[in-house]
Amino acid sequence: MNTRQFAARAASAAALAVLSITTAGAQNNPYLGRWNITPAGDNTGVYWLEVKEDAGQLTGMFLNRGGSPVKLPSIKIDNGELVWQTAAPTAGGTAPEFRAKAEGDKLTGSVKMSARTVAFTGTRPPKWGSYDANATHTLGTPVELFNGTSMDTWDVQDKTKPMGWSVVEGVMTNAPPANNLVSKQKFQDFTIHAEYKVAEHSNSGIYVRGRYELQVLDDYGKDPDVHSHMAVYAWHAPLVNASRPVGEWQAMDATIVGNKVTVVLNGKKVQDNATLEAVTGGALDANELEPGPIMIQGDHDKITYRKVTITPITDTKR
Repeated sequence: MNTRQFAARAASAAALAVLSITTAGAQNNPYLGRWNITPAGDNTGVYWLEVKEDAGQLTGMFLNRGGSPVKLPSIKIDNGELVWQTAAPTAGGTAPEFRAKAEGDKLTGSVKMSARTVAFTGTRPPKWGSYDANATHTLGTPVELFNGTSMDTWDVQDKTKPMGWSVVEGVMTNAPPANNLVSKQKFQDFTIHAEYKVAEHSNSGIYVRGRYELQVLDDYGKDPDVHSHMAVYAWHAPLVNASRPVGEWQAMDATIVGNKVTVVLNGKKVQDNATLEAVTGGALDANELEPGPIMIQGDHDKITYRKVTITPITDTKR
């Protein structure tokens, strides 16, 4: 073997050794993958975390209860704990630091928020079966969540604040910033039909099972993106912009089965058996396999509803 051959083989062996170490490290890292994280006590909202490893470096995406998942500026393993920080507040100060320890498919940790420390627990998202929102399903008896005269089917998200909604001339409307409406009844798989009117620059949302937001927005004539009208918020842009102008009634029909959703807005299909990748910002909880309520955002801008009908799907199983 000449000197060049020896050097080439040595370099190849070294590269394989590095690859082996990196692969083993990834396999032995219990934090990799996605986590649904729930704070303890009366702290509302759900965190969502995704941890990846690229060329030996950890990276992370984090949903800080509301808004969209964002890239973490800092994430590392320190003395066996996963430690991550979000971006520092724009008003100044220090970004909160999250620390957690994995034990199998459970995560336990805490975050210091202002002058107190909040504990949290994390679990892996569910492993969904094979579902199809476009298949022919057996339907049950429709449930009217708004009948034009009463709001008795609704509760509110924040029970310390007034509802801020009223029924006027057969429609229910909010006086923003109002409470978010939460249906008293919960649903598993179903179709939803809603008719509503947005005000100029209005921003609201319909949460199916209380966990996945279908965005409601005044965006007539704009190019669709992951925050557009009937986007699966921050995950799936609508296929087309099907919004009607401000002042006109909008009509949406959605079918949710397992982790799949198809949405028709004003007669045009805008989500086609899209996958519900994860809970979205503002989710009520992270119990993804359980039935959940319908939540309608009222804390943003003016929104008016004249129809909300849920029809359960009875032929799907867990």
